[in-house]
Amino acid sequence: MLGKRCRRIGLALLLAMPAVPVVAAAKPDIRLYAMDCGRLTMPNADGYADDGSYKGKPASMVVPCYLIRHPKGDLVWDTGVPQWIADNPGGTLPGGITVSRKLTDQLKQLNLTPADIEYLSISHSHVDHIGNAGLFAASTWIVDADERAYAFRPGARADVKGFAAYSALETSKTVLIEGDATHDVFGDGSVTIHQTPGHTPGHTVLLVRLRKAGPVILTGDMWHIAESRAARRVPRFNFDKAMSLRSMDKVEALAAANKARVVLEHVPADFDALPKFPSALR
Repeated sequence: MLGKRCRRIGLALLLAMPAVPVVAAAKPDIRLYAMDCGRLTMPNADGYADDGSYKGKPASMVVPCYLIRHPKGDLVWDTGVPQWIADNPGGTLPGGITVSRKLTDQLKQLNLTPADIEYLSISHSHVDHIGNAGLFAASTWIVDADERAYAFRPGARADVKGFAAYSALETSKTVLIEGDATHDVFGDGSVTIHQTPGHTPGHTVLLVRLRKAGPVILTGDMWHIAESRAARRVPRFNFDKAMSLRSMDKVEALAAANKARVVLEHVPADFDALPKFPSALR
């Protein structure tokens, strides 16, 4: 009898205690920096839609580089056109390429050098995204397996100057993203790389979950021009149109599921809407 009474008293006391709230794990304090790594201007953007929508129309594009600072390390995403262009007269190169600020000078504003960067990843291996990647040969390169093969194919090696911009990565410590896998950069779900082939064989996008600003998707070359997104326009020079369209659907689904802000990397308005470097989105 006494034992039962004690148990009843214990249960009553337990029920009378205030509930202890369940505290969710705190999101890591991540900072996203957008750096200006070049500008592209062209009188005829016809190549950016295979339906002729941009034929004879001019276009201006930004070439960004991104730095993601995480408590577990730093990630550089896309590296812009080669920064040596800034040393040319007027910082220009024939073809409408202009570089006003070097990537290394911008990193220096944060007291960083390429040697301080733990991880490097690129949306794909076109020169305006991999043009300074060789500076980060000491970093761990995270890359889609198909994109790495594409970057080191014989045709890419034949472009001697372009290949020199990233050839040092061939012997870098490398993490290959295989199959259809999503890669979790820091192991906590805060920064993930998603495979979106079509523009190139191993094109990828980056999802960053920020504490205050919320999820942000950096879309590489999914869409070069703002109107291309709603119109589902595919550049003439894409590797595979059908794959491109499926990847567009994948990115839209990813954005909807995460209520994410979608950043079209080459669109000046999207770039200008981000905090001006050296301020960060958090």
